[in-house]
This record gives sequence, structure tokens and C-alpha cells, in this order.
Amino acid sequence: MAGCKQEPSSPLHIVVFPWLAFGHIIPFLELSEQLAKRGHLVTFVSAHRNLAKLRPVLPEVRPRIRLLPLPLPRVDGLPDGAESTADVPPEKVELLKIAFDGLAAPFAAFLAEACAAGEATREGHGKKPDWIVIDFAQHWLPAIADEHKARSTLVLYHHLTHHLVLTSISRGTSVHQVPCAVFLIFPAACVAFVGPKELNEAHPRSAAEDFTVPPPWLPSPSVLAFRGHEAKWFAGAFQPNASGISDIARIWELTERCLLIVCRCSREVDGPLCPLLGDLFGKPVLPSGLLAPYDAAARAAADNDDEESAGLMRWLEAQPARSVLYVAFGSEAPLTPEHVGALALGLEQAGVRFVWVLRNPIGGERPSLPDGFERRVAERGVVRVGWVPQVRVLAHAAVGAFMTHAGWSSLMESFLFGHPLVMLPLFADQGLTARLMTERRVGLEVPWRDGGGSFGSEDVAATVRRVMVEEEGKVFMRNAKELQEVLWDTAKQEKYIDDLVEHLQMQRLI
Repeated sequence: MAGCKQEPSSPLHIVVFPWLAFGHIIPFLELSEQLAKRGHLVTFVSAHRNLAKLRPVLPEVRPRIRLLPLPLPRVDGLPDGAESTADVPPEKVELLKIAFDGLAAPFAAFLAEACAAGEATREGHGKKPDWIVIDFAQHWLPAIADEHKARSTLVLYHHLTHHLVLTSISRGTSVHQVPCAVFLIFPAACVAFVGPKELNEAHPRSAAEDFTVPPPWLPSPSVLAFRGHEAKWFAGAFQPNASGISDIARIWELTERCLLIVCRCSREVDGPLCPLLGDLFGKPVLPSGLLAPYDAAARAAADNDDEESAGLMRWLEAQPARSVLYVAFGSEAPLTPEHVGALALGLEQAGVRFVWVLRNPIGGERPSLPDGFERRVAERGVVRVGWVPQVRVLAHAAVGAFMTHAGWSSLMESFLFGHPLVMLPLFADQGLTARLMTERRVGLEVPWRDGGGSFGSEDVAATVRRVMVEEEGKVFMRNAKELQEVLWDTAKQEKYIDDLVEHLQMQRLI
């Protein structure tokens, strides 16, 4: 094509910039490694401490992934050294967003320097970036990219085929010299439920009860709706926080301004929701595939354990196959002391073997368990406070089900090993995902009471037994195994990345 400076096969240089949460950072790293496996160069941007705590980049792609730290500014009320959501209690995450917005200036300086010399004089990570892949939160970044504009070219999106159609006819439409793509790590269900700004303006939602029914732009019938307690959290995401802007407004700004939307979904799991997204947002919405931690799963049995993890593995070795319920709710689960108590008694009443990973509240004391609980369950239950190698545990033959908040990344890890689910969604998009997994008969949700204010130990026990003990559990097991087969069809999953790369390369030819 006229004006093209590079061959289509030459490596792209892609800047990848996630939000300050490891639930976002890890999928962005998985995407980066997939891009690097295809020969492309990645500059991975985050705050210093996050990069220091990042798992090692895969050795075979390490030379093609550069880790670039940016200085996170201090914010009053934010603990010293806090650089991710794992470092702060939930009520201070909005202060972290203020700090994150303070990265606009250092990022602008980086991009200006990266673009200053042009493409011809630099190689490797020193060459001008071809794309910036950003998270939901950088509503300020497209304006920075606008400072580095290229010529005017018409870019058409064909709604029927969901493909870019490129032409070199000048039509006065500015295209970024360094175009932006927003990578939404949320499942297609959540992205569709949020919807674009114009549909929300046509069908306003503000009160919590507005989110307890499916939005009108989703095909009917739909299970996509929040329970009462989940809806309160989600309604809050539509309201401005201490940063001066709501999380949803950040998403709307980016889905409008970015040339491309990438969603962590796949047609095999998300079904018709995948093509629906392109119709809703009126621009290319490409699935990335599920970006499951295949490499971690493949090496799980060979990993060296620390002393505490080795003890847990020895305990699992002594248990019958598929007899253990693994219980974990991620690093940021807002479990109250009442929740912890109901979970403990429910696990005791269920009568199954279990491994329960409890996280210490940030700045708080070890969660208190009911008196005598650990003594009473000592023969069949293990409680670990702190971190455990989750993929390693899920890979063990003794594990037969996973009790989870239904976070998307946790489900990817569970699907790799074909585990049915006991789901206790707590916040964010987890409720929508739990509805879909229940509809697919991959598992069951623990029912909540009092409009979502609480759940009882008997609710926990009954749900666990239905999934792990009763005849119904065979259906959940079979369906979970089908999802496992989908995820391990790596040729299909990698085809999503190949299609994404093709789109990124096509844009460079403009």
C-alpha cells in the first residue's frame, strides 16, 4: 500500500499498560507473551513495585518483553508504597485511581521520547511504538496519543463481517500515529451488560434496582442481571469517585476514542455475546481468547515448593482422587467476619474434604474462625492463611471442585483442570459470570438471603454437597470437562491472537 514504511512481516512494537491490579496485570502479561511468541516487541508499563512482584516472564520471550517502570505519585491517604489494589483496602482503591491518573505526565514523556526520532533510526524496543494497548482506566491516554498524529485516512468497519476495511483515500479523519486499543479483561457478559454510552443515555440506569434486570439491548431471555447486593456495588461504578470520574465513564471514553476494542472472551465459551459486542459498540471488538495460564498449568507438577506449600502437597497426596474442595476467593475478596463464620460452619456441615485459603485483610488481623473449628475438621480439612500456588493446587488429582467468587481469571484456571464450581460471587462482574456458569450447568451458586446481605452455613453445606456428593454433581462434572476440552484446544485459542495481530498489522499499513 502506498506510504507503507515497513513490511507486514516486520515486528510490531506494542506498548502494554494495565491498571494497577494483579487481576488485570496478569492477563495483560499473558497477552504480551502471546504477542512476543509471534515475534513482536512489547514494552510492558506499570509501577515499580508491581513489576518487581510480577511472575517471571517466559524465558523464550524474555528478550522481546521490556518492563518499563513509571513513578507513581504520592496521594494523601494512600499508604506509603501502595502501588496496586493488593496494597490497599477496598475503600482506598479510589485514591489509587488518583495516583494512577498521575501517571499521565510520565507516560506522555515516555511516548514523546519514543516517537521523537521516528521509525527509521531505531530498532528493537527503541523504535516508535506501533500500538498502545491500555486498560479500562486510562481515559486520559488517547489525548496523549493525539499529540502524535499521522495523515488522514479513511478507516471503515464492516458490521456484517466484523473486519477492518482499509483504503488510502484521504477523508479528513485523523488516525493516530500511535493508535490505541483498549483491552477489557472482563468477560463478554460484563462488557455487553455495561453497553456503550449512547445506549445508556437512551436507557438511563442509576439506582441499584436498575441493574437487577437485563438491559434492553441484550437478546431476550437473558440471565444477565445482578442480585441485590451485587447491584449496589455495580451501581456505584456508574458514580464519580474520589478521582472525579466514574469507572464506567472511563470505559465509555476509551471505547469511543480507541480504534479497537479487545475483549477477553471466546466464541466457544461466551457464545453469541462475542459477535454482539461489535454491533453494540459499532467498531471492531476482537476476542483475545481466554488467555488461560497454560504454561503455569503445564509445569505445575514440576514446580519446586516452599516448605509450607510442600506440606500442603503432601496432605493432598494422601487424599482420594477428586475428593477435595478447593476454596479460595482471590486476594481482594470483601469477606466480612460473618461471611467467614458461615463459610467455616458450612464446610464443616458439608462433610467433604477441603483446602481453604484465607487472605488476611489489608492492615487487619487474621480472620477469626468459629471456636474449635480447625480442631473438629483437622482430619479432613486444611486452612491456609496467605498465599498458596493456586494453579498447582487446582492441578492436583485430589481436587474435585472449586469454591470461588467466580472471578474470570480464577475460572480460567479452574477450566484448565475440568473442575465443577461452587460459586459465591461478591462484587464487580462476578455475579454475571456466576449466572452464566449456572445456566451452563458447570456448577451452582450459594444462595444469598436478605437481599444479598448474608448467607447461611446450611446454604453453603447444601450447595457443596449438590456439586460434590449428590448425583446431580455428575452433570456439573461432565460440563466442566467439556469446558476443559474447549480451553485445551489451543489451536482455536491461539487463532484469536493471530486474528488480533493481523488487525494490528493491517492498521500499520495505512
